[in-house]
Amino acid sequence: MKIAFLDRAGLRSRPIQFNFPCEYIEYPLTAPEQILERMQDVDILLVSKVVITAEHIAANPQLKLIAVTATGYNNIDVAAAKAAGVSVCNVRAYGNDSVAEHAFLLMLALARNLPAYMRDVSAGMWQKSPTYCHYGAPLRDLRGKTLAIFGRGNIGGRLGELASAFGMNVIWGEHKHAHTVREGYTEFQAALKQADAISLHCPLNEYTRNMIGEAELKMMKPNAILINVGRGGLADEQAVIAALKYGQLGGAGFDVLTTEPPREGNPLLTSLPNLIVTPHMAWASEEAIENLVSGVEDNVNQFVAGTPQNIL
Repeated sequence: MKIAFLDRAGLRSRPIQFNFPCEYIEYPLTAPEQILERMQDVDILLVSKVVITAEHIAANPQLKLIAVTATGYNNIDVAAAKAAGVSVCNVRAYGNDSVAEHAFLLMLALARNLPAYMRDVSAGMWQKSPTYCHYGAPLRDLRGKTLAIFGRGNIGGRLGELASAFGMNVIWGEHKHAHTVREGYTEFQAALKQADAISLHCPLNEYTRNMIGEAELKMMKPNAILINVGRGGLADEQAVIAALKYGQLGGAGFDVLTTEPPREGNPLLTSLPNLIVTPHMAWASEEAIENLVSGVEDNVNQFVAGTPQNIL
């Protein structure tokens, strides 16, 4: 059995091990023009973000399994794989706590205006204060505030638990283009208007792309906080930065951008006291990485044993 991991550099972890004899090779990164060569005679392919097309799949009749080392699989032509008899699996729920805690961290830091106070201390404003404290940007408690979560999956659900434990009122936002409102959900625009904080945990598709744009930002409370640790592109980044600059939005915390890495720049890559941008690492706690690696190993081991799991 020959196994190849095409983009190991995206997963910094302990060595990956399987419980059956195999020839296993890892490549730190794989350019598009290298994919066909490195897939040659491979039985099981491990990929994180490398794009695998119908052409790649058709060129390797020996391929049996594509094991995605993540939850998202939009980089794989799953339909082409199924048509060729190739199974595709992913790892699910490995980072629920990690991503939810990161979303809550961003929200809490922005409510307390932590970046603004860090900036003030660095600028020497506390040292010059006539009293024992330096009071700058307003501080807000989360207790009693309303959090609107869009996306009621594992991560959204875990964030709801954390927010509830802090005494927040959690509401679940309905789809933007929904014709009816499901029980337990709040109509899209009503959720925007009620929320003191909004957190996005949706997949990115034609219905959710730029679901938060200029019009939606104007509906929100002027001191509201917007969190996106879901997918880059769920919010119009240019509209978000404009809303922050002109006081239409109280704060924004983003862990994902439309293009990653943002080699050509991005509107959110600027310094504002009410903006926090982290480099797509909400998922990467030590515990989550171990969950992910164990999940990859288990998916492959179970497939080879004839009991495949997490097949898409």
